[in-house]
Amino acid sequence: MSQNYKDTLNLPRTDFPMKANLAAREPEMLRAWEETKLYQQIQKSREGRELFVLHDGPPFANGDVHMGTALNKILKDFVVKSQTMLGKRAPYVPGWDCHGLPIEYKVVKESRELSPLEVRKRCEAFARKFIDVQREQFKRLGVFGDWEHPYLTMDPKYEAEILRAFAVFVEEGLVYEAQKPVFWSTGAQTALAEAEVEYQERDDTAVYVRFPVATGEWKDKASIAIWTTTPWTLPANLAIAVDAKENYVVQEFSRDGASETLVLAEKLLPRFSAATGLWPVGKPLTSFPGATLGGVKARHPFLDREVPVFTAGFVTMEWGTGAVHVAPGHGADDYVLGMEHNLPILSPVDDHGRFTDEAGLPNLTGKYVFEANPDIVELLRERGMLLGEEKFHHSYPYCWRSKTPIIFRNVDQFFIRIDALRGRALEAIHNEVKWIPAWGENRIAGTVESRPDWVISRQRSWGVPLPVFYGKDGKAILDPKIIRTLADLVAQHGSNIWFELDDAALAKEVGLPPVTTKGTDTIDVWIDSGVSHKAVCALHPELRDPADMYLEATDQHRGWFQSSLMTSIALNNRAPYKICVTHGFVVDLDGKKISKSGTYEKPTAADHFVGKYGADLLRLWASSIDYTTDVPFSEEIFTRLGDTYRRIRNTLRICLGIV
Repeated sequence: MSQNYKDTLNLPRTDFPMKANLAAREPEMLRAWEETKLYQQIQKSREGRELFVLHDGPPFANGDVHMGTALNKILKDFVVKSQTMLGKRAPYVPGWDCHGLPIEYKVVKESRELSPLEVRKRCEAFARKFIDVQREQFKRLGVFGDWEHPYLTMDPKYEAEILRAFAVFVEEGLVYEAQKPVFWSTGAQTALAEAEVEYQERDDTAVYVRFPVATGEWKDKASIAIWTTTPWTLPANLAIAVDAKENYVVQEFSRDGASETLVLAEKLLPRFSAATGLWPVGKPLTSFPGATLGGVKARHPFLDREVPVFTAGFVTMEWGTGAVHVAPGHGADDYVLGMEHNLPILSPVDDHGRFTDEAGLPNLTGKYVFEANPDIVELLRERGMLLGEEKFHHSYPYCWRSKTPIIFRNVDQFFIRIDALRGRALEAIHNEVKWIPAWGENRIAGTVESRPDWVISRQRSWGVPLPVFYGKDGKAILDPKIIRTLADLVAQHGSNIWFELDDAALAKEVGLPPVTTKGTDTIDVWIDSGVSHKAVCALHPELRDPADMYLEATDQHRGWFQSSLMTSIALNNRAPYKICVTHGFVVDLDGKKISKSGTYEKPTAADHFVGKYGADLLRLWASSIDYTTDVPFSEEIFTRLGDTYRRIRNTLRICLGIV
């Protein structure tokens, strides 16, 4: 009789299955954890323990969770759970950023000609839909948190805190109104903050242009040569800038038997000749420092006006001719120079980026400025003012949402004075905050050092209204007391009250005369999320301000890390966080960034990978990569990770079986 020797062996015994079957088993585990309120049990078990607060940077509620957001939430979950395992009380209150261009752009794109109030109602419905979608997707990733009580920037009480913070900014003298060039999205017809700008590589037509000298020794004998990569801004030219200390020459040039006498920087002669085919004839007729040119006037190449020459510190010798075309209505440096010399701020372009009558070119009125570039070049050629043209490859700013090229445009906007906050912000960066990895300190310090004043007004409907009223004389009324009264009103009724009441009714509610009118702008959404330390951490009974940690991707040195820092300096004179952790972007194997607004063809939604491989595999991926650099992902990576996961699982199975 044969004997079954299996029963005689002392083999490991365990109910832990060999096959993971994650896609089927994980939802069962999650349901069990939710039914038993595991997160709440954990929090209750840690009552009275040392507190650790990781404050959640709110994602936009405008699409499925992609792999970049999944990585962010999983890393946060690692931190919260590890702090809990160390014995601390580590609550996690998730949040969502609900207002702003990303949502409004999608709503308006689908349904045009809507009233502002209707736009807002549809935007709110859109945001709530994706809050629910993303909430379930985050929970499916195994992320623990108070999912039933998240913070939403569109919640009336949160909106009221935004306005109360704004009242403090006004009280501290940080808010002002001015007409100056700002980043302007022609696709979305609104001003943009720096953090809403992305850069793309592109080729533009750069031109070398003659500006005939109109005064002084070289009047009618020479022309100043300028160079620009934006020919469409030439109708707004009002001056020329040169470097006071650099050496300039008056040089005769020859091309195809014709001669030109031009003024330009000596250093750039070789490059100018190579680009234009105009070659020097003999030695320079004379040379002098740029300061000598100050006060000289030149004639505009195609409009009936003379433009003065000024010296300026922003002139460089890297490209061009050393003589910079200045359009105060279309550039930050140009604007400052124009203000110094009392130049008008000409910006003959409308909200859609089309020329207006002010450009002085009737045949181009109504034409999109980038489409008008060839027309301007041809006009220069016809007038005999074109010295040369070339293709110039460079990074150009684009709107993060409409993906259209940005223009610098002079418009009336509201700003926050960054100079009033800059010094204290840099001190906090260097002395109050631990940066992980360490290079984050220099990165955010560099952006703060170079940051211009903060454009805080938006020409949009979906957002917290900018609390500005206008008196009978048309002057802006910015009164902290009135703003706080409005905040109380918004806390009760939501910010739709601004759009539901007419001017007289709203004025009565806040204690202003009936002739008062309300503004139409909304507040930059970076203030919405930037004051979350006040609206959430400081007011939530389980949290505290400052938080122990903020954890976001590298782009937030320009975004949420910085907006939170600036608002906290203004409100509390300190940083809102003790530790800032930065992780890289999720990229494909070719290094292309994955984001909701991208056009990547392969699957990027976290749900795709969770459904196919299980959340545990995504968490294994997140724990096995170097999060401080850009993080690659692909189907092939997850296939290989499956083998690693099986080895880990089988090792655990053996360990459990021999206990």
